[in-house]
Amino acid sequence: GESNKTTPVSSFILLGLSAHPKLEKTFFVLILLMYLVILLGNVVLILVSILDSHLHTPMYFFLGNLSFLDICYTTSSVPLILDSFLTPRKTISFSGCAVQMFLSFAMGATECVLLGMMAFDRYVAICNPLRYPVVMSKAAYVPMAAGSWVSGSITATVQISLAMTLPFCGDNVINHFTCEILAVLKLACADISINVISMAVANAMFLGVPVLFIFVSYIFILSTILRIPSAEGRKKAFSTCSAHLTVVLVFYGTILFMYGKPKSKDPLGADKQDLADKLISLFYGVVTPMLNPIIYSLRNKDVKAAVTNLVGQKHFKW
Repeated sequence: GESNKTTPVSSFILLGLSAHPKLEKTFFVLILLMYLVILLGNVVLILVSILDSHLHTPMYFFLGNLSFLDICYTTSSVPLILDSFLTPRKTISFSGCAVQMFLSFAMGATECVLLGMMAFDRYVAICNPLRYPVVMSKAAYVPMAAGSWVSGSITATVQISLAMTLPFCGDNVINHFTCEILAVLKLACADISINVISMAVANAMFLGVPVLFIFVSYIFILSTILRIPSAEGRKKAFSTCSAHLTVVLVFYGTILFMYGKPKSKDPLGADKQDLADKLISLFYGVVTPMLNPIIYSLRNKDVKAAVTNLVGQKHFKW
């Protein structure tokens, strides 16, 4: 009836995979295992970068931040996702939804900026090695990392306050595992054009600018590497950026893949499309944070050595 239209929504229902109960059990196990790998891998990376004095450099400081960020990012959504697999049509309070959206938005934006800062660090290390200690001093890299967190939190605060001041009435079913901001905005019973515009501006700032910055840094890095006379020297220089480059490609590759896919016009296809979209964003949320520590420990001699040392000492010498 009409009365339904005016009642403000106090909670949302997350559909998750409730239409596919068979998938739920499988994904519960899969996501739980991945989450444990994320926690373990990133905690080890953080411990190693703190405990091993060889790793007290700007690059590993940023890497420790990235690991901490991945732990926060997955913890803001994975427990909720796991819960949604066990509880079909899971209810989440309005404020719970806001907190979860804030955390995932803030972490995503922070990660974009942080990856840009790491590109700058590699640029200075390779293109201006003699000035590196001066340019990337502690007085520079600590504020750079802090700035990433602050800017990510500010943009999230703006987006989420704009979203949460909208009126929500009637429909409160989110066709997703978590409170994904776009899925929530669709439920507002008001004009959301301001929200869409501000999201577009935020995306340009936090996705576009870092991507451009990373791209330009790597053009300089590659042209410098190609000018190194010895093959051994070229290999050594490139190996210091290969891990960062791989993480960047995985991170932005998944984002582009998620948002760049053509939408299905066929109504029957739309349901499959819907499931595909959900699963892609689910994997995006757990695969990148899981791969980061793996990529860094595989592609990087220092980390490998430090992990081996750390694990090798039967009693940790703190």
